[in-house]
Amino acid sequence: MWNKQQTQPEAPADPPVPGSPSPASVAAFGAPRAPTSSSTRSSARLGSGLHIKGQLTGTEDLQIDGKVDGPISLDGHQLTVGPTAVLNSEIHAGEVVVFGKVVGNLYARDRVDVKTDGSVIGDISTARISIEDGAHFKGRIEIDPSKSQAAAG
Repeated sequence: MWNKQQTQPEAPADPPVPGSPSPASVAAFGAPRAPTSSSTRSSARLGSGLHIKGQLTGTEDLQIDGKVDGPISLDGHQLTVGPTAVLNSEIHAGEVVVFGKVVGNLYARDRVDVKTDGSVIGDISTARISIEDGAHFKGRIEIDPSKSQAAAG
């Protein structure tokens, strides 16, 4: 019935799976990003146009590029303070990386990194710390290596 030059008609496309991106959205916005690390840690980002007043809590990594007035608690995850960020916050996280400005105390279970253009005005309590040349820091530092060991054990 079919000769070699004729091709079989294509089977109908599978119906879309609920929650998966449609081909049109993939074409418009690009394919969904895969996790960048071998673990399945999710992350979120607050853009530079956002200003939040109030308590911010979460169980994933977070990058903030906007303004936040209020306490931030990330339950052992990483907080990245972007270069355009201004935080007036008490921060509790696993790791804190500061490229922008933080006014308030930082409590990090593992480490705090204040980068060249970063600014921290407040006390820092952590197991490990790095403050690059050119960074601004005014406050006290308490280094407690047992914090990192308690998190690992």
